[in-house]
Amino acid sequence: MKVLNLQCAHQHDFEGWFGSEDDFVNQLGRGLVTCPLCGDAHIHKKLSAPRLNLRSGRDEPASPTPTSAAVAMSNHATSPELAALQARMLRALRDVVANTEDVGERFADEARAMHSGETEHRNIRGQASPQEALAMLEEGIEVIALPMLPAVKETLQ
Repeated sequence: MKVLNLQCAHQHDFEGWFGSEDDFVNQLGRGLVTCPLCGDAHIHKKLSAPRLNLRSGRDEPASPTPTSAAVAMSNHATSPELAALQARMLRALRDVVANTEDVGERFADEARAMHSGETEHRNIRGQASPQEALAMLEEGIEVIALPMLPAVKETLQ
C-alpha cells in the first residue's frame, strides 16, 4: 500500500492511498483522483518522507526527527494551519448536511413559507440564485451562502 501526499491546483493538501505507484498513475490518468475539498482533478504528488520500519521490534528509542524538515518540504509556510482550517471547515459543512433537509431548488419557496408561518420551521438547505438570496435577506429571512464541496457529502477514509 502506498500512501501519497497529494495537492490540487488550488493548494489543498490531502492523502491518497493506492495499491502501487502504477495504480496511482492509472487512476490519475483516468481522472479518478480528485481533491476531496474542491473536486479539482489537477493533482500532483508532494514530497514526502518515507516510513522505513528498520527497528524491527528492537527496544532502541527512535531518533527524533526535526520538525523544520517537514515544514521545509511544504511550499506553504502555514501548511499545518491551512490543513487544520480545511479540516474544521469540512467538519462544519458536514454538520450542516447532517442536520438539515435538502430541499434543492425549492429553497426560496420553503424559506418564505416557513417565514410567513405557512409551514413549520425546520432546518433546510438548498440552492438559490444570488438575487433570490438577496431578496430573502431584504424580506427579513435569514439565509447564508455556503459552498457545497464534493467532500462534504462523503466520508473521507
